[in-house]
Amino acid sequence: MNENPPEYSDPKIIRISKFLSQILRHRPEKIGLQLDEQGWANVDELMEKSAAKGTRFDRALLQIVVDTNNKKRFAFSEDGLRIRASQGHSIDIDLGLKPQRPPEILWHGTSEKSLESIRKEGLRSMRRQHVHLSKDRQTAENVGGRHGKAVVLTVRAGEMSRQKHKFYLSENGVWLTGEVSVEFLEFPE
Repeated sequence: MNENPPEYSDPKIIRISKFLSQILRHRPEKIGLQLDEQGWANVDELMEKSAAKGTRFDRALLQIVVDTNNKKRFAFSEDGLRIRASQGHSIDIDLGLKPQRPPEILWHGTSEKSLESIRKEGLRSMRRQHVHLSKDRQTAENVGGRHGKAVVLTVRAGEMSRQKHKFYLSENGVWLTGEVSVEFLEFPE
C-alpha cells in the first residue's frame, strides 16, 4: 500500500471522513459513543451508533476512509477492533505519545486574518489539545489555505526543545506542542 495514498474524492467517503472527524475528535456524545482515555472507540459500536443516528457504513467502507485519507487522520488498533483519530482532539484525550526531540525548524500554516492575534499572543491550542506544526513548508501552506490566504510561520522548535518545551509526533506525522510563544516564531516579510 502507498505511504501517502491520494485523497479519495467519492462524496460518500468524504462525508464519512468528516463525520468521523466530528465524532472521534470532538463530539462522541453526539451519537452516544464513549471513547476510552486514549481516544479509542470500538469499531462495531461506532458503526452501530452511527447507523442509529443516520450515518451508515460497514467495515469495508471504514477501511477505505482510513486508508485513503491523505492526512492519515484515523488509525485502527493493531487488532483492528478499535479506531481513533490520530490528533486534533478538542476533548481531553491522552494519545499515549512520548515526548520527542523535534527538528530544528517546523512550520505552522494559518490565515492572514489570524496574524494579528498570533503576533501578540503566539500560537495557542485554542479549542484543541495542542498546537499543530508541520515538518515541511508545503504542508503548512496547505493547512493555512483552508481558511483564506495562507501564511506560513517558521517555528524554532529546536530552540524551544532546548528550553524544555515538550513536543510529540502524532501517528500521522503532525508535530504537537502546548503553545508557541512569539519569541520562537518568525513571520514572513
